[in-house]
Amino acid sequence: MTAHTPVALLKSQLNLDHELDDALLAHKLDAAEIWIGHYTGVPFTAGDAALTEAALQLASYWYEQREAASFDVSTKPVPFGVRDLLDSYREQVTGYVTQ
Repeated sequence: MTAHTPVALLKSQLNLDHELDDALLAHKLDAAEIWIGHYTGVPFTAGDAALTEAALQLASYWYEQREAASFDVSTKPVPFGVRDLLDSYREQVTGYVTQ
């Protein structure tokens, strides 16, 4: 899958002015959009400002925090605010759901 969010927009978010990490940034955006689809239960929609902002925040966070472990620093798998942006998109399920 190719990300819907442009790499140039992510580079602006990160204040990057080089092309050295473009492939990595594209990968992070793709992974972020897939994560958003899984979290919300609906596919990522290009052009939706809130979904795009969530993808930018998530991809930026994953780009800057590339290690799974950190010393003397509290890290979270998803940055503050991403779930807040996405919660209104989640499919609401009440009752019992068979699988």
